[in-house]
Amino acid sequence: MSTHRYSIKHFLEHDIVHGIWHVDKGIFYTIKELFTRPGHSIREYVEGKRAKHFNFVSLILIGLAISIFLDPYIKVQIKDLVSGSKESQNLMNIIDEFTTKYPKLVMAAYIPLYAAFSFFWFRKAKFNFSEHLVLNSYKTVAETVVGLVFKTVTIFYANMSVLSFVYNTVIVGFSIIYSVWMYRQFFARSGFTKKALIWKSILATLSFMLISGIVGIASGIYKGYSQNIGK
Repeated sequence: MSTHRYSIKHFLEHDIVHGIWHVDKGIFYTIKELFTRPGHSIREYVEGKRAKHFNFVSLILIGLAISIFLDPYIKVQIKDLVSGSKESQNLMNIIDEFTTKYPKLVMAAYIPLYAAFSFFWFRKAKFNFSEHLVLNSYKTVAETVVGLVFKTVTIFYANMSVLSFVYNTVIVGFSIIYSVWMYRQFFARSGFTKKALIWKSILATLSFMLISGIVGIASGIYKGYSQNIGK
């Protein structure tokens, strides 16, 4: 069976269309790989070993569907979990409301942004932008799985101090550690020294968090301002 390198055409025509209309075998295998050897398994997928893997578009759509199903049962708001001033809590709640209302839009913006930073910091690696889109789509899948687990816990567990600690420490910490781990594995065979590989993985992760944080805060401030004007 022949495979070919990823391109924008392949990403749009095959993965988007195939991911929406087809359901392949391998969902549990793929999730297991994403949490045991993420970078290596995604690189193997990009390089053509795709038979055992579940398509990332299908996984993202399934994750969104489950999230939408769980939302009516969740009584905990982000502002209740975030430590800080009342203003910062309200801002986080506005951002969370926007994310909940437009999950597809947020993912459609975040994945290319993820890809842009990994492409920039690892531009000497022999992977094109479409392959970075695939890499960061699977990264989003892993983060979605963790988010769904946390959402499910909040339905049955209501200790706010514990939930706040988990959200502010465990969830945020996971996002950073997982990103660095994944990038380090994925680009392990791209000719970087171990030191450069770790630093680039950290910088790619922190760059995204910084920019997305600025965009999120700016959007939240704008929405809050618009609401106040409306009143």
